[in-house]
Amino acid sequence: MTLSTPILNVSSLIVRREVPILRSLSWRVNPGERWALLGPNGSGKTSLLSALTAYLTPTAGRIEVLGRVYGRSDWRELRKEVGLVSSSVQQMLREDETALRAVASGREAVINFWGELNSVDEKKALKILRDVEAEKLKDRPWGYLSQGERQRVMIGRALMAEFKLLFLDEPCAGLDLVARERFLNFLGRLVKKKGAPVLVLVTHHVEEILPSITHVLLLKGGRVVAAGKKDEVLNSKNLSLAFASARQFPFRPHGAAIPRV
Repeated sequence: MTLSTPILNVSSLIVRREVPILRSLSWRVNPGERWALLGPNGSGKTSLLSALTAYLTPTAGRIEVLGRVYGRSDWRELRKEVGLVSSSVQQMLREDETALRAVASGREAVINFWGELNSVDEKKALKILRDVEAEKLKDRPWGYLSQGERQRVMIGRALMAEFKLLFLDEPCAGLDLVARERFLNFLGRLVKKKGAPVLVLVTHHVEEILPSITHVLLLKGGRVVAAGKKDEVLNSKNLSLAFASARQFPFRPHGAAIPRV
């Protein structure tokens, strides 16, 4: 893989079950870019995410990740380089799993850590907890962590695995306004650190798009409404096309302005 090789290259992707879900979707993520995947509920975000992380088999099209093509490479190996932070993964952790062990489990991409931590993994997991500003949580059981704390630990788990591409699926879901603001500020600091993975933030709220996000893919009904640089995609015309008939609007019900675009 060279510096010019795209991190992610999706061509004419179709997912169809009883009805079309993704309709000839194409998308390219280049090195150095940070993307937000934005769209209302039912726009195809979850299906696209599942296809890109090899948990859903497309009907047609091509997915290339880090220079390798799904279907021609071992998907199990590709998964070791593509991280996913989502509520579905969180629900698999045991209530008594400590934050430190949860982070350490990322090294082998397993859920829940069995056996004793060796000194190398423990030292690395502690450093990562510091990096995600959660060192004080190292001995706290999973069942006693807040939602925001859990998100930080799950990101730490992804960093332990040294993923090159990281998807954050609705990371602010379940957070109140104060916790959401703290988490987004933390995330903004994290993505600027040296060696941070290429980030794709999945959301249906415009105000959750960080200033450090460079590009946006806007979906509706399984199709691309717009894709490109953030300032060019996030305009009234595109947002109206994506959200107007969805009985949703991309802002929180409290009516806050868009502080992060």
